[in-house]
Amino acid sequence: MIVAVTGASGHIGNCLVRELKKQGVRIRVLVHNFRNDLDEMDVELIQGNLLDPESLNFLCEGVDVVFHLAAQISVDNRFSDQVFATNVTGTINLIKAAQSGRVKKFIHFSSIEAFQTKPSDLILDENRSLIETKTSIYGFTKAESERVVLKAAKEGLHAVILSPTAVIGPYDYRGSLLGQALIKIYQNRMPYLISGGYNWVDVHDVVSASIQAIESGRKGEKYILSGNFCTLLDTALLLSEISGCKVPALVPVILARLACPFLQLYSAVTRKEPLYTNHSLDLLVSSPANISSEKAKNELGYEPRPIKQTLIETYNWYKENKYLS
Repeated sequence: MIVAVTGASGHIGNCLVRELKKQGVRIRVLVHNFRNDLDEMDVELIQGNLLDPESLNFLCEGVDVVFHLAAQISVDNRFSDQVFATNVTGTINLIKAAQSGRVKKFIHFSSIEAFQTKPSDLILDENRSLIETKTSIYGFTKAESERVVLKAAKEGLHAVILSPTAVIGPYDYRGSLLGQALIKIYQNRMPYLISGGYNWVDVHDVVSASIQAIESGRKGEKYILSGNFCTLLDTALLLSEISGCKVPALVPVILARLACPFLQLYSAVTRKEPLYTNHSLDLLVSSPANISSEKAKNELGYEPRPIKQTLIETYNWYKENKYLS
């Protein structure tokens, strides 16, 4: 079997390639700028990007399965045109290449942010509507790309959509936003926390379900890959128990919002992602506590592990790879 992967240098993509290699799968990856350790993993590298149709045709030629993970994340709605081009136009281009290459299965990674958060008192599952406004450009573009994939499935492409929640775990070489937050807490560099939290999921569990989707994922179906909801404070308490780090102080959300303009200015000067943005604060305080992964459990054999186990493995990996000073 030959598998093509976009976004292989990202957190999920890197772990997916590692697991597929263990299973003896031939892998072809699309490489743009960042490579992580892909050069050392004995995979076929295709130089290009989602807006370069010729490179996508090379990527999909003679391939059995495409895993589409490449996307641009935006926590502050900057570069909206670029985000839309990558996440939506790029998906359209890849689908065309997959159709031309007669790919047998197209597994598209969306995000829990593509779903509407309300009504917040009901379980969020695959039947929840997708967002339709640009309040969150990232969430909106992931919703739009889902619509594109579902349309292609109706036209004959054997496409499956996976929607993970907040992914954490080892092999986060590029330093995802969530990974950077965990490192700051480990290093006692997180000045404060706010109320609210995330549904956290282990990257290994996401990868296991993804590979199972090759055989078991049904055409035109969506699968939510959720884990454990945990507030930021409870997460920090677990991290403190694991590593001995201090637990940051809890402050009202309104104070965090007042600090956002200064954090944005600091971000612009340092060219680093801001600690918080108004959008990320909205996500924290409105993140659904009850997200169902029953469909993935029943059809993909999905089994999310306890969050403490994930945090222990993540801490050990950061320590072994000298991310903690």
